[in-house]
Amino acid sequence: MLVIRMQRTGRKGHAQFRVVVQDSRRTPTSGKIVAAIGSYNPHTKTATVDKEKASFYLEHGAQPTDRVVRILKAEGVKLPDWVKQATKKQGTLRNPEKLRKNRPAEAATEETPEAEAPAETPAEEPAAAEVAEETAA
Repeated sequence: MLVIRMQRTGRKGHAQFRVVVQDSRRTPTSGKIVAAIGSYNPHTKTATVDKEKASFYLEHGAQPTDRVVRILKAEGVKLPDWVKQATKKQGTLRNPEKLRKNRPAEAATEETPEAEAPAETPAEEPAAAEVAEETAA
């Protein structure tokens, strides 16, 4: 069975992908591909796909991965009825009250004056003056 998947290329830390048609029993890194039908750059979010080749392999039963389905749909390739697009997962936050945007505005304004206020030293000055008088006597 054939699959349409993404094959990673590019240097370390700067990935780029080829959209390839490959036998499902092979790994994407094996290099043995049936056809290269496009590319995807995740840094610039640009994709180029040969629409004719993609539709040819889809009509003949090649199974696209979820990411490839998104790319093909964005490029305007007509997908067969049997191709299902994965639903977008809804993430939940564990402690939304800890987010800065959810804190009350009063707590943020009260903390800043206390941190900026200099420590008062007049209480220490008289004590130093008394010690100087005692040593002089």
